Amino acid sequence: MAGDMTAAKFAEPLTHSQGKVSDVGDFFALLKPRVMSLVVFSGLAGLLLAPGNIHPLLAMVAILCIAVGSGAAGCINMWYERDIDAIMERTKNRPIPTGKIAPSDALSFGVCLAIASVVTLGIAVNWVAASLLAVAILFYVFVYTIWLKPRTPQNIVIGGAAGAFPPMIGWAAVTGDISLSSIALFMLIFFWTPPHFWALALYKNDDYRRANIPMLPVVAGGDETRKQMIIYSLFLLPISLAPVYFGVAGMVYGVVAAVLSGVFIMANIGLYRRPSDAMARRIFTYSIFYLFALFTAMIADSHHFIIL
Repeated sequence: MAGDMTAAKFAEPLTHSQGKVSDVGDFFALLKPRVMSLVVFSGLAGLLLAPGNIHPLLAMVAILCIAVGSGAAGCINMWYERDIDAIMERTKNRPIPTGKIAPSDALSFGVCLAIASVVTLGIAVNWVAASLLAVAILFYVFVYTIWLKPRTPQNIVIGGAAGAFPPMIGWAAVTGDISLSSIALFMLIFFWTPPHFWALALYKNDDYRRANIPMLPVVAGGDETRKQMIIYSLFLLPISLAPVYFGVAGMVYGVVAAVLSGVFIMANIGLYRRPSDAMARRIFTYSIFYLFALFTAMIADSHHFIIL
């Protein structure tokens, strides 16, 4: 059944609403700029934290390629999920459901950007970083978007790996390799993603239910989702301290990470005890701040800057 649905998606005629005029802003929206900002920042963090040096121009190229690769994956995701986006309240105004951009144009745009970002990163910087970028794009499109998301509530757990690659890519851009330190950065985002996204899924539960997407709150209910959020936030505490163990950052970062992780744990416990959409929304917002703050503290501590 799932295979038939996937085949139907690809076979579906690609139509474009007449009279709709697309502009640069519509194509930019296809790149999921809010998601891209976090991807770019974590990729920059990996680049700044890596041992060694990279020419500033090559560093800019690497970050640009990470940004474009992320945008390409988001663009292809929007092409594939255009039917779902049209149903969900939070996505119905995206360029494809509104008819501002034809699905075929969105797909072509995304594929071209994906190829250009990987090839440019490989030629200009190194092929280790380029290979990681290619894996991240392919994982997001084929493993998460096409395979996992419509089939299992574990979609964001496994599929979240795609969003955890940027610091490894930034690290590899400098060093040309993959190390335990860069894997620690990967694991930080990997374990952060489920509680971050489940918070959103809790207060957007009706949207996912209407679109028949098996997010954890839809399949297992709110209580189980909130319990899983506590478990993942507990795992995040030692994982957030791993950069200290590997020498990526020092004890100043360690104290910041411990405090921020403790707040995250207590917030999730509070949500479990007193469930509300308002609290879930606050945790979603805090989770974004949490990751930005961790990487900022890591960079500041590793470069001996004063935080505050």
